[in-house]
Amino acid sequence: MIVSASYRTDIPAFYGPWFDNRFRAGWAMVANPYGGRPSRVALREGVDGYVFWTRNIGPFLPSLAMVTAAGLPFVVQYTVTNYPRPFEPSVIPAERSLALIRRLADQWGPRVAVWRYDPILISDLTPEEWHLDNFAGLATVLAGAVDEVVVSFAQIYRKTARHLAVAAKLHHFAWEDPAAGRKRHLIDRLSQIAAPHGMRLTLCTQPDLADDRIPAARCIDVARLSDLAGHPFAARLKGNRPGCLCAESRDIGDYDSCPHGCVYCYAVGSRGLAKRRFRDQDPAGEFLAFPAAER
Repeated sequence: MIVSASYRTDIPAFYGPWFDNRFRAGWAMVANPYGGRPSRVALREGVDGYVFWTRNIGPFLPSLAMVTAAGLPFVVQYTVTNYPRPFEPSVIPAERSLALIRRLADQWGPRVAVWRYDPILISDLTPEEWHLDNFAGLATVLAGAVDEVVVSFAQIYRKTARHLAVAAKLHHFAWEDPAAGRKRHLIDRLSQIAAPHGMRLTLCTQPDLADDRIPAARCIDVARLSDLAGHPFAARLKGNRPGCLCAESRDIGDYDSCPHGCVYCYAVGSRGLAKRRFRDQDPAGEFLAFPAAER
């Protein structure tokens, strides 16, 4: 079994003490995001490896050492976009994240981290040419530290559109959801930038934008985890959305619990609730944050 921690929230940045306590206990309780019964997820016995998702691995480095000491491989899906503050008000500076990714590579090798340049958001603060220059600068620093960069365009759900509208009014910018042709063109140009830096560009769960030159991402990647473990193991394909090629995993995070405040985030419907759940967390508790019934 692969444990995902977590595409629903940033456990490494904000919930490291809770993870450490649950890892030592060997299990965690996970709220059902659809309102059903919570589940108990093993964190050591029967676990083949971990995939951690984050924008700031710094506070979690001791936790990674603990996972390594237990003989379990892990992959870090590390998002670095270097967006202007109106889009990412609380994310650590890109320079700090780039240094942390290089530190991961130095300690665990260049296969341990996957750079995520997603979601791509087109606005008058971040037009296509801005993305090309920004991506090229980040790729230059990360050359040799990662071998894959995952991209996707922002999915404009109702809550995403609502948050973007509020931010656009407050910070005086305009945003758009471009036509598929413009998206494909930008992805192709980003791929051409990534390749000379030793990075394969992959596309996360947007099959309508895929073509023969841009492979689909496998964010929960058995092959990568097997390489890091030094031995093969198997997991069946079980994507989260149509077109998703991820292996089956158990996610131990919870929606509405990440206080980063990124305006395009699909995992937070209420920023106030996310901040309150983070503030009121119990690192010694079985659940990451107070249960859904108490929200």
